[in-house]
Amino acid sequence: MSGTDHAKDTGWGGPQPVFVLVEPQMGENIGGAARAMWNFGLEHMRLVNPRDGWPNPKATAMASGAARVLDKVGVTQTTADALSDMNFTFATTARSRDLTKPVMTPERAMEHARALIGQGQKVAVMFGPERSGLANDDIVQANALISVPVNPAFASLNLAQCVLLTAYEWRRQGDATPPEVVELAGTDFAETIEVQKLLERMESALHDVNFFWPEHKAESMILTLRNMMSRMPLTQADVRTFHGIIKALGKNKD
Repeated sequence: MSGTDHAKDTGWGGPQPVFVLVEPQMGENIGGAARAMWNFGLEHMRLVNPRDGWPNPKATAMASGAARVLDKVGVTQTTADALSDMNFTFATTARSRDLTKPVMTPERAMEHARALIGQGQKVAVMFGPERSGLANDDIVQANALISVPVNPAFASLNLAQCVLLTAYEWRRQGDATPPEVVELAGTDFAETIEVQKLLERMESALHDVNFFWPEHKAESMILTLRNMMSRMPLTQADVRTFHGIIKALGKNKD
């Protein structure tokens, strides 16, 4: 999907988690992660000992449109430094590494993150290096783990993909967008009386061509027709179209 409207850059701020990339290896992946974060209104990124140093022109190029995330990046040499001001930290990993910790889905983790942040706490989410993921020394500093339910035969996620999944769940937890809407394209839903008048005309036209036959089945056929039409969320444009069809068919009768 594409499309950017800077005029709509409102209502996406407020307290939010910090995403910590531990020893990221490729600038392109840092840029991709920044872009994924800003897609969902997240702008606080920290880097722990990036392999190719910082700043990184490849990250800037890949983050096209999300430069504000990279402009605010904090860089530390150790994971402990990056997490020093946090109250609660999640670690994303495909493996528990034999450490006893709560393991949450991204959905549950971001739900918990919102609750903690709503209480005034500072929350971080750690992501490991592309090649090996987080080491035990990093994971042990987390309060809980995030595990994405992926194919166990191919559980490795690209860094930016993992960031995207987590950022999406963060946004979804606080988003009021309805799960389904109908774009009416310049029309409105038809009122009951409009649908009723359409049905009356349709039934009359069908009677004229002996559609409801045999006669003992006519009542059942009419009920079926009315039930079918009632299942359709007809718009006023739909009703006018049906009226036009009935009129056109009537003109062509022998």
